Amino acid sequence: MLKHAENILAEALELPPVERAELVENLLSSFEFQSRKTIDALWAQESEDRIDAFERGELTASSAKDVFTEIEKSRY
Repeated sequence: MLKHAENILAEALELPPVERAELVENLLSSFEFQSRKTIDALWAQESEDRIDAFERGELTASSAKDVFTEIEKSRY
C-alpha cells in the first residue's frame, strides 16, 4: 500500500464507528456497480412495501427492546 493510502487508512481507523461505516459506504458506492444499483433499488422497494403493509395493518411492529431480548435468548 502506498504511504499516502496508509496515512488515510490510519486516520479512517480513528473515526467513530458510524463515521467509518459511512466512509466505507461512500468508498464502495464509488465503484458504481450496476448490480449494486439494482440491489439498492430492490431494497428501497421492499422497504416501501413493508411500510405500506404496516400502514394498512397487515404487519405488526416489535419494539427494539423486545427484538434484542429475543436475540439474546436465542444466543444461549
